[in-house]
Amino acid sequence: MGLRLLFLAMILAILPTPVRAAPDPAYQSRATQLVHILSAPGDEEEFFAPLFLDAVPVDRWRAIAADLRAQHGTPQALGAVQQDSATAGQVEIRYERATVGFTLVVAPQAPNRVVGLHIVGVKTAQDSLDKVMADLAALPGTTALAIAKLGDTSPQMLLDHRADAQMATGSSFKLYLLAELARSVSVRERRWRDVVPLGPKSFSGRLMNWPDKAPMTLYSLATAMIAESDNSASDTLHHILDRDDVDAMLARTGHVDTAKTLPLLTTAEAFALKVPGNADLRARYATATPAARRALLRANADRLSADHVDVGSVAEVPTAIDSVEWFASPRDMIGLLDWLRLHGSDALPILAVNPGIPPADAKRWRYLGYKGGSEPGVMAMNFLAQRQDGQWLTLTASWNDPATRVEEGKFVALMTRALNIMAAGGK
Repeated sequence: MGLRLLFLAMILAILPTPVRAAPDPAYQSRATQLVHILSAPGDEEEFFAPLFLDAVPVDRWRAIAADLRAQHGTPQALGAVQQDSATAGQVEIRYERATVGFTLVVAPQAPNRVVGLHIVGVKTAQDSLDKVMADLAALPGTTALAIAKLGDTSPQMLLDHRADAQMATGSSFKLYLLAELARSVSVRERRWRDVVPLGPKSFSGRLMNWPDKAPMTLYSLATAMIAESDNSASDTLHHILDRDDVDAMLARTGHVDTAKTLPLLTTAEAFALKVPGNADLRARYATATPAARRALLRANADRLSADHVDVGSVAEVPTAIDSVEWFASPRDMIGLLDWLRLHGSDALPILAVNPGIPPADAKRWRYLGYKGGSEPGVMAMNFLAQRQDGQWLTLTASWNDPATRVEEGKFVALMTRALNIMAAGGK
């Protein structure tokens, strides 16, 4: 699922000293240089200690800094600096659209290189959901978004942009697998601790390199599928769960227009239908009825397995995202998330493992569950959230562009802004 903003805080074990009235010159110098390091690539080896770069290599750091710029604009100036000990403190960097707070830790010996850096908060000034909506609508291609309030009755739409548009949503479909698994556990057809063999394998994720038929619990597979978007975990569960039951979950959760997305493809099937060598099957699949598609998948199971896919042929440019995909509207995804809230309580901790946004922003919520999806030309993010006052909300959005790859960092930034406003009760 795209770049996640994760900083490894590496703290040296040193004795604390009294808080200083003002930062000492060495610490102040590194705080000032942070503006430059965040602004453009270069000089990382002089700024960071080898200890830090062993954990966060230069290329990864540059990607993180670029993602921050995509979210908040160009770093403008150093803000407040508070030194809490001889080597550690809090530093604010003012970006074009936000102020980002960091914990900054420097080595005690000269040249006092940085050994720890960790985001502790983001403040966006004078932002609003209307501004987020305008920025979303201005993106190239097609976008859709909806925000709803959840309670004892049907979801109450608070804000929407093309809420009923059927959008390509990538791995967001895995929420339907999670919902069906949760349903089957709730009626005692299965147990989370049931052990099953891993397989069939698919592309992307750590489990594709695990031994074939490795024993896995259903809970472990579900966690890998949601938190890591592991496709082998997804296809294993898809194989174990009855396909008709998985497809029935769309109607169960209120999905209105199912003709375009049924049957829900496995990830290996989707990859296989997109490769050039299967153009004939893809053309037939795109125009077939759901029943005819199921028959096509059964009759061509060998051609549509991961063993017959050159994944590199579909990894760089958008391919058939308007015909061979997992389609859902924002309203559909809100219904699915609300169903999980009401009927899949055992699955909620799984949804919360990876919040999809920076940890400091995720902590604004009492609960934040997430699943997204991405591939060339497709980005989707779906959140189930509970505010500190107990109010449940959902945010779901998609961005499709059949002509080119979408900018994932920009989309994550928009969703983070929206969630921060929602967490504060803003509009």
